[in-house]
Amino acid sequence: MSSRPVSIKDVADRAGVAVGTVSNVLNHPARVSDTTRSRVQSAIDELGFVRNDAARQLRAGQSRTIGLIVLDVGNPFFSSLARAAEDCAAENGSTVVLGDSGQDPGREARYLDVFEQQRVQGMLVSPVGDLGVRIDELRGRGTPVVLVDRVDPQARCSSVSVDDVAGGYLAVRHLLDAGRRRIVFVGARAGYRQVTDRLTGARQAVGECAGAVLEVLEAEDMTVLAGREVGEVVARRSPAELPDGIFCANDLLAIGVMQAALLIRDLRVPEDLALIGYDDIDFATSTVVPLTSVRKPTELMGRTAVELLLEQIEDPDSPRRQVVFHPELVERGSTTALITAAG
Repeated sequence: MSSRPVSIKDVADRAGVAVGTVSNVLNHPARVSDTTRSRVQSAIDELGFVRNDAARQLRAGQSRTIGLIVLDVGNPFFSSLARAAEDCAAENGSTVVLGDSGQDPGREARYLDVFEQQRVQGMLVSPVGDLGVRIDELRGRGTPVVLVDRVDPQARCSSVSVDDVAGGYLAVRHLLDAGRRRIVFVGARAGYRQVTDRLTGARQAVGECAGAVLEVLEAEDMTVLAGREVGEVVARRSPAELPDGIFCANDLLAIGVMQAALLIRDLRVPEDLALIGYDDIDFATSTVVPLTSVRKPTELMGRTAVELLLEQIEDPDSPRRQVVFHPELVERGSTTALITAAG
């Protein structure tokens, strides 16, 4: 038995009609008589024909698909954002196709190529690096782009992001208000703009507090395992070298640091070590000690990104908009006890 997909010609041959008649049944059924339409539908059912919407959309030069490229789909922040984008797209008659760049510029470029070849309506991209030239090329060929979790400094396209400088300031100001003075910032070794901005905010807060110091430790990645590796290094320090507060660039790092602090050194959180993360993912509430975090409005970001893209699709000449949300501090057990004691 042949494994070749059933074609529209196969349906036409089975029904004894022209290929154009089958096309009309699929796309313009009112043009076909009830008897012919019934015969064609029977042939479709018998052969198990599935229409090739991708090919049809390529011929028409349009689609109802949005391409979404994220840095790491394994990060709960991006998976939650993608779900919100899917919900908003579905409400507007579109679907979302997800690509995970894995923080690899080459892989990101391949997804951009594939999505453009598939004639997506537009793309939502959380970029690895500077996509300025590529964005101009895509827009010039009719594919709008919205940046996600990143501002476009040249305003080539619309974007949705969070004020991460303010978020870093909120996190470390919270630790300082709790009386912590030996602060460690844990970020990724790679140069992510978001991490750099959070560190900038952290430094601003420390600079306002006499006697406070900030040490920066680099993790190999933004994962729980990478956080645990950094946490093990910190936990093995002498008592005099231990920090009393740690701010991690995301919640996954903070969870890993907490695991190491509790298992390697049996440090008490927050009594010995106050710990705060970033993103406020769902797991932040279910750690051994519930994690204080800086919350990003993930669902709102995903929905807003789709809405901005739809604006560009409907009117390519509409103004580009840079939507920047303000983060919110969410206090939990990894720091709250310290705040209570200090008060």
